[in-house]
This record gives sequence, C-alpha cells and structure tokens, in this order.
Amino acid sequence: MAKDNIATQDEEIEGLGEDEDRSLGDYPIDTMLIRNETRTVHDIIRRIEKGSYIMDPDFQRDFIWPDDKQSKLIESVLMRIPLPVFYLAEDAEGRMIVVDGLQRLSTFQRFVANELKLKLPEQKELNRKTFSQLSPKLQNRIEDCNLVLYIIDSKVPERARLDIFERVNGGVPLTRQQMRNCLFTGQSTNFLKVQANSDMFLKATGKSLRRETMRDREFINRYCAFRLIGVQNYKGDMDEFLAEALQKMNSMSVDEIQDLERSFQLAVSNNYRVFEQHAFRKHSAGNTNRSVLNASLWDVFSTGLDSYDTRTIEANKDKILRGFYSLMRDDKFIKAVTYGTNDTQRVKERFQIAYDMLSEVIK
Repeated sequence: MAKDNIATQDEEIEGLGEDEDRSLGDYPIDTMLIRNETRTVHDIIRRIEKGSYIMDPDFQRDFIWPDDKQSKLIESVLMRIPLPVFYLAEDAEGRMIVVDGLQRLSTFQRFVANELKLKLPEQKELNRKTFSQLSPKLQNRIEDCNLVLYIIDSKVPERARLDIFERVNGGVPLTRQQMRNCLFTGQSTNFLKVQANSDMFLKATGKSLRRETMRDREFINRYCAFRLIGVQNYKGDMDEFLAEALQKMNSMSVDEIQDLERSFQLAVSNNYRVFEQHAFRKHSAGNTNRSVLNASLWDVFSTGLDSYDTRTIEANKDKILRGFYSLMRDDKFIKAVTYGTNDTQRVKERFQIAYDMLSEVIK
C-alpha cells in the first residue's frame, strides 16, 4: 500500500514530513486491543440500518464492486464457503467503522434489500434472482451466515489504529487521510469535503492536490488542526494531531463550524491576494516558474493570514512579500519547511519565524 506521506504520481508536494516504515513493535503490547466477535448477516444488516455500523458513503460511491463480483460473494455463502474475517474500528461512541469488508457488507445489504439481481449464468437456480425470489431455505442460509469480526478498540493510539488499518485493508489501497475520513465521519469530514471543492481553495492551491487520494482534504485538515488545537500543543505525531482536530470538529456547534469556515476562506483568499499563483510555494522575487506546493508553508501561512481583513492585506501586500522573500533566504526557516518537517522543534521553529515576520510587517 502506498504511504500517505509520499507524494503520489503526478502530485509533487514538499514539506509533508517523512513517513518512516514503522513496526507494530513500536507500540506497547497491551495497547493492541483487538477483540473478535461472531455475528450473523441478519444481525449486522439490522445494526447498519440502526446506524451502529458506519458505512462511509465516499468509499461506497468510489469503490463499489460490479454486480458479477457481488454475485460471486452471495454464491460463496450459499455454497458454505468460509469468508475472510472483517475488521472494524470502534469509535468513542461505541459505533463500528468498517475498516476491511465494506464491499462485502454493502453486498449483503443490497442483496437482502432486493437491490441486487444475481449474475450467475452457470448457476441456473440462482441466475437473475433477487433475495425475495430465493427459496426460504436459501434465504435463511444468507441471513444466518456467521461473519467473524475483529474489532479495533477505541483506546488504541491513533497512529497504531492507522497502521493496523493500513495492514489489514484488503480492497483498494487507502491513504491515511482516506482512513481518517472513514474513522471520523461526521461534520468534520463534511467540512473538509465542502472546503476542498470551494472555488477559492482550488484557485489558491492551483488545483495541485489530488482529490482521489484526499490530499486536498488532508491540507484542510492540517489547517483545522493548527487553528483549533494550536502549534503549542503539537507533540510530534501528525496522525494524532490531525485525528484530534477531526474529533474536536465533530463536537463543535454549527456557529463554531461557520466561524471556522469564514477563517479558512479568509486564509486562502488572503494568501492568493498576496502570492497569487505562488501561494504556499517556495519562490523568490521575479520568479515566473511555479514550484511545487509546500505543506509546511501551507501550515504557517494559511493560519498566519486568516485573521486579517482584506483591506489590511492589500495595504501591506508589498511588505508581506518582502518579508516572505527574506524567509526564503533564512537557512533555519528553509530547513524547518523542508527537512524533518513533522519534528516538534522544526514545526515550532517555522511557526515562530513566520509569525514574527508577519507581526513585524503588518501594521
């Protein structure tokens, strides 16, 4: 599976931080809280309908199996062929988020709801039939099928949950932001989705961030984390930091979310006003070629310019530019936005240097 902090093909990004290969041996043995349960298809479908199981709609739309593959799964159950285990992650409210097995559970849900007509031309008894058209005996065989579930406890550290998620996911490889999107579904993930499609965000980032990998939402997640939690509370674990921001957003009021949206839109708008097509990219005075997006510059300048009104930004544009160009000649700042960028000291250094410059030049 591709690592999230390695830029994907046709997506050059700088300053994200290294995503070193980790072993689960990094975590204490007693933090690996994974339990197993056995439940019937009928029981799980009932829980899905009650909202106890979270089936992320983003993934259901993007990664849906074709009907013939879904039909093969139903055929396997009817033939009593054992199925692979399912992995779920428990959230703080006790809901189950499907980590691995989303398509299989979606298939059972669709078939029992008579939304799937079997495509099994070699099985004349089953071909082109819906669930309601099966004999009671075969219907019972579907609903009574036992599924083995492995459940990742909500107390497992966030980075460990993502590492487990990454190891066990057997479908389409997911980035860590896609995993977070699944684990923290709610108004936080909806916020990221809406803002990623906003005109000003697309303009300010030059449409350089891939939607398919949710890299665009990851950048917005970073803004929210540094804005809501603060750089002073960053402890060196970016996964934990971004997850904490999503959890916080899910508990915020409508008014607080609207305030966050206004701040975010002001942030990208102000940056575009000052830097135009070079926003969040290393460059010097007179540059005509646009360099790659730098995630560390995004962090400091999105949050650094989100509290000034448009008039102030326009009045101080030239001073901000000169200040920025001075940062591009500052070895300490360049290192802080280029190398080991998730390191606590480097993160705090770049924020301190950039914020000091902005407070000095903006009057």
